[in-house]
Amino acid sequence: MGFEEIIDTIFKRNIEEHINVIKDIRYVNIKEAALRIYDSFHKGNRLYIFGNGGSAADAQHIVGELVGRFKLERKPLPAMSLTTNTSMLTAWSNDYDYSSIFERQVEAHTKEGDILMGISTSGNSENVINAFKKGKEIGTYNIALTGKTGGRLKEVSDLVLGVNSNDVARIQEGHTLLYHTICEAIEKIMFMDK
Repeated sequence: MGFEEIIDTIFKRNIEEHINVIKDIRYVNIKEAALRIYDSFHKGNRLYIFGNGGSAADAQHIVGELVGRFKLERKPLPAMSLTTNTSMLTAWSNDYDYSSIFERQVEAHTKEGDILMGISTSGNSENVINAFKKGKEIGTYNIALTGKTGGRLKEVSDLVLGVNSNDVARIQEGHTLLYHTICEAIEKIMFMDK
């Protein structure tokens, strides 16, 4: 099999898997997530987002859409990624433990009524789970973006947006659709008639 045939085969398979995963997302309760975040913003609370690897990049992407803009020219919304302070992340994980890097920041920054959005394709990222546990103590509302099973993260979540796949790439593609939909809905609810 030549290079072009390999690419064609992979691409066709990925497209089919992507379509199947995306079709299945319509059953995820995305409305509740958008309304919870809107309500939190409306009450003067904040959204904190975090994850590892590609999920860390997704956290930053979501914050860019909310603090910057998605489709509307508007005021910024109070969202923060807990994946970007490299000095804090590396110092804390070096001196203490990588499994508590988000937990420590949740303790430092959040208050009752804030929302945590933890992204973990497996649902078993220890540092995301620990952050949600700390959030529960503080009184945050915890939204998880996960894969098929939700892993252990679902046990400490108030709402789980799970993508029905075990393939990390397909899960991440599903997450992108979910958070873009949430960002667009929040913008329209908050700013369309202003």
